Order: sequence, then structure tokens, then C-alpha cells
Amino acid sequence: MKPFDSEYSGSQYYVENTNILCTEIETADGCYRVTDFAPRFVNFERYFRPLMLIRKLEPLSGSPRIKIKCDPVGDYGKIKPSVSYGSNHIEYLGLEKTVRLTTNISLTYINSELPVLLNETKYLVLTFGSPLEAPLESTCEEFLRQTTSYWHYWVKSTSIGKFYQKQVIRSALALKIHQYEDTGAIIAATTTSLPEAPGSGRCWDYRYCWMRDTYYILTAFNNIGHFEEMEKYFNYITNVYSTINGRFQPLYKITGESKIEENIVNLEGYLGNGPVRVGNAAYTHIQNDVYGQVLISLLPLFVDNRFVIAERSSLDKMIYDTLEKISKTMNEPDAGLWEFRDIAQYHTYTYLFHWAGASAALEIAKYKKNHKMAHLAREMKGFAAEKIEMAYNEGLMGYTQAVGSQHLDASSLQLILMNYIDPNSEKARLHLIAHEKALKTAEGLFYRYKHEDDFGIPETTFLICAFWYVEALACVGRIDESIEYFEKLLQYANHLGLLSEDVDSKTGSQWGNFPQAYSHVGLMNAAYRISKKLDHPVFFNFGE
Repeated sequence: MKPFDSEYSGSQYYVENTNILCTEIETADGCYRVTDFAPRFVNFERYFRPLMLIRKLEPLSGSPRIKIKCDPVGDYGKIKPSVSYGSNHIEYLGLEKTVRLTTNISLTYINSELPVLLNETKYLVLTFGSPLEAPLESTCEEFLRQTTSYWHYWVKSTSIGKFYQKQVIRSALALKIHQYEDTGAIIAATTTSLPEAPGSGRCWDYRYCWMRDTYYILTAFNNIGHFEEMEKYFNYITNVYSTINGRFQPLYKITGESKIEENIVNLEGYLGNGPVRVGNAAYTHIQNDVYGQVLISLLPLFVDNRFVIAERSSLDKMIYDTLEKISKTMNEPDAGLWEFRDIAQYHTYTYLFHWAGASAALEIAKYKKNHKMAHLAREMKGFAAEKIEMAYNEGLMGYTQAVGSQHLDASSLQLILMNYIDPNSEKARLHLIAHEKALKTAEGLFYRYKHEDDFGIPETTFLICAFWYVEALACVGRIDESIEYFEKLLQYANHLGLLSEDVDSKTGSQWGNFPQAYSHVGLMNAAYRISKKLDHPVFFNFGE
């Protein structure tokens, strides 16, 4: 849908504290508002979330004219559906399921793409599978009312401090709709193949659930007091565990399926960048930090009294098996957090999560009075710490990316955030300074690393690393700087408050898949860290 006039201006915003999007367009003929939303609310004691998009068109002034075009395709453009017209709808046949556009706008104008006068409120409902058979106008208005109420209630039920509350709410809302509620999986982004930098070839499909994100995502939901999403994610992880044969993969489909073959499709990518990928070969990678991520994710089941005993009772085998996986992979190089395709190292980050996962298992073992589990957990925690210390570089006065490496890596900031290094120590202060010198830009952005990898030297900064930096500043007591850099990072959100994966430090332009759940998780956790630091909180210390 677009204005008939070639000259127009527009503005866009979310209905406050919702994921309902409004776009206002002003032309020479008049002004109108477009409201887009997907219905979701409680109905008959369960969530009603049909595969449906609703668009409401309202004239605001004058006599605006618009053109409407609906041209769905299947299998990334390979399938062109046949079209069937009803009295008030258009059906698109031959796709995976029937797609129907139901509307009170003249189908003749839509079919011919002729301009139509918008002199009263109109509605467009696009459905996948089950069509809308109820009255159009009253149903759309009722769905809009109930969906607005749903989002307002969801936000009101969060625990969010006053520190940049508006931005944290928007990030929480963005994270919420990255969860596939049917299984509990949370995807990294809703897009594929938006490049990390122009001409880089770093174009990936992020529409999957990464195990490596588990700790950060659950921390974010826990920080805002949202229990339901945590429970659903726990269920997803345990279901994945029940299907694995051997070892955890770095990522899975939202259904928990393991095979995610990567293919290149014949499409032009964003700004001509390619290749356009469907699937992600990273599912075949060896990424051993996943075991620690899983163990940490299970810890709240035992230290948070909101969970009932029945939810913990069947996890002993899973915890012990995962500890054994740490034992078996302790001396195995892996692809690391950043999923290097042709580089295998003994990554510090992997050993940190071996250490943290073993620490979490030890806490669980104490709760369960399981001496066998406690013994193995202590052993793995000690071994992991020995490996981490092998990555310490006296000359750099910090821990490097991997054992034997001279490169610094922003993921090593987690050594401070997870209390492996005492945040109040001189070692933490110097470790942070070393990473600032090597990876921070003048704008306060952060590179993941600056050495050459499988695709060359990284050109853009990684937003979550900048938020880790903000957290690290708060941890070591540089709270004023932490707030200053947090505020600087907010300028890299778009006009709706949404964040990408990467940012060009020189131009401030967004790159990478968008919106990126990881970046919003980074914002939420950094804001929480600052807020609580100001209130002198006590964080769980994996080192105790």
C-alpha cells in the first residue's frame, strides 16, 4: 500500500507500551493513519494468536488517495499463486496454506492497482490458513481493543526501574515477540541475510534459536520479573535435550528440530548485498560453551522458590549428562561464540561457561544433596579455571581470546560480569582497560575482535559488546562512565527504538539482521546492572 501522490512525508510510532505500529502519511491531498498489528489476547482461558495481520486505514484530514497491492509468493519467490476473487476477499492458492485478503475496499481497485479515495475507515485482514469469517469492521476494532489491552497489561506486569524505563520497555516488547510461544523458543532475529557490513559476504539467517543466548535471555526476563517466558524457554531447552543424540548443537529450529541446512537462494539482497541464505550451517559447528549455558539456565529452577518441586524433579540426569559433556570437551578446541567457520581454538569464553556452568551445577547439587554431582562439578570448575588462566597475557594485562592467542575479544569482558574476576580488583580494572584500548571506538562502540577471520577483518561494531562494556564499567565502579556510554548507545536505535546487530562507528548506520534480540537483551541487562548498581545490589556470584 502506498500514497497515490509521489510527494509525501510520514512519521511512525508504536501505540504506547504495545507492539501496535502506526504510520501517518501526509500528502498534498490529505493525511491518513495506517495501524498495523497481529491480534493476541486471552480468549476462553487461553491465548488467541491467529496467523493474521490487520491493517486499519483512517483518513485524518483532506481527501487522501492510496493504491493497494497484494502480491504474495511462496518458497522465496519460486511459487506464484493463482488468484481467486470472492465478494469481499481475494484468495491466493497454491502456497503452503491458503492466503486470504479480506477487506471492505473495492476489489476492483486492488486488482487494477488504481488509486482509491480514502474518505472513511477501511480494513485489510491478511490470513494464512484459517480465514476471517466474522464481521470485518467490528471484529477488527474488537481485536485492536483487546490486543492493546493485552500489551498494556503485559508491560504493567513487568518490574522495570526508572533508569531509561521507556527504552527498556521497548526492548522488552521487542524480545517478547521474538519468542515462538508454542514451543518457547526465542529466535535471534526475524530476518535473514541482512549484511553485517556492505560487501562483506557476512549475510546469515538468524531465524533460529541459539543455545548460546540462553543465559543472557533468561537473565533479561528474570530482571524484568517475567516468569511465563522463562518457563516456556525452560520447556524448550528440556525438550531439545530429550531429542539430542550425543551433543548439543549451537542452534535449533523453533520446533527443536536439529537439521538446518544452509542454502543460497537466487534473490538480490539488501542494497545488492549477498548471498541471500536460508538455513545456517553453524548448526554443525562445535561450540562447547553451550553446555555451561544450559546448566546456568537450569539454576533458577532450584534457587527461585516460584518454581514448584515437580518442575525440578526430572532434571538430575540432564544436569549430570551436561556436566559430563563439559568433562569430555574440556580439551577440545571449538568454533567459539562468534562461530568461526575455519578457525578452532581453546576459547576463553568457552572455558568461562564451563566454569560458570559447573558453578551452577554445584549449587544445584548442594540443593539436591547429590554428592556425585557435586564432586564432578567441583572438578570441572577447577579444570575450567586452569584453562582460563592459561589465556592470561602478562604483557597485555588481560585475558585474550583463546589460550595461546595474542588477540583480545569483547566476550572476555564476561569474566568481569560473571564474577570470575573480582570486579573490585586491580586485575579487573586492567583487564577492562586492555580491552578498551584494543576494541573500543571513539564513539563508545565495541568491536567483537579486530583480527582477520574467515571473511577478512570485521568492519562494523557489535552492539551487544558495547552493552557488555557498559556493564563492565558499572561492575568496576566507573558508574558515571557507564551511564554516559549507555546514553550514547541509545542514539543508534532507529526512530522506533529498535536496534540492529551491528553499527558502523563512522556513519552510525545500522547493519546486520534487524531487529536483533541479542542487542535488545544487551540494553535490558545493562540498564538493570546500572540501576541496581546505583541501589547497591547483590548479584549471584558464580565464584562463591
